[in-house]
Amino acid sequence: MGNKTKVREKIIEVARGVFSKYGYKKTTMDDIALGAQKGKSSIYYYFKSKEEIYEAVVETESRLLFDDILRKIDQPIPAKEKFRLYVFTRLNKIRELSNFYDVLENNFIRSLDFIENLQQKYHQQEITILQNILSEGVKSREFNIQDTEIAAIALVTAIKGLETPLIIKGAKKNLERRVDYVLKILFYGIMRRN
Repeated sequence: MGNKTKVREKIIEVARGVFSKYGYKKTTMDDIALGAQKGKSSIYYYFKSKEEIYEAVVETESRLLFDDILRKIDQPIPAKEKFRLYVFTRLNKIRELSNFYDVLENNFIRSLDFIENLQQKYHQQEITILQNILSEGVKSREFNIQDTEIAAIALVTAIKGLETPLIIKGAKKNLERRVDYVLKILFYGIMRRN
């Protein structure tokens, strides 16, 4: 890895912390330069703007999230357990990735032009991961799904809708119990069985 790449990565790592602490709107290039122990002109050598740094930060956090998810589900376990690991890992990891979470939830940040492209990219990645899990479950006869793509889209939408009540309002120690309860409803529904 070249020196230029190392410096760029250091700036991104420092910026992650600065954006997490102050938020996108209040963070300045001076804050990032101070944290990276570089002159502001040095920061501009690597990045054209605060927006470009933020985009790199969110891309880094996205990669961390999806690498963690893929590492957890890449095991010879039933599809039902992969689905559970996907949901639990996603919700747990997003808690740590405050900049990525801001992109998903903060209306001001979502209004930035590049954010819409990032959101679409992440949304499609999630659909692909879930569709693969569902297809695997259909193949192993764990799931009875006619259209795995539509099911994946619906499940991604449902999971995103649960983020706030599960990770913001719920205590971390209850997250696993809450996720298991939601998954029970998703897997078995709310209908009484005779």
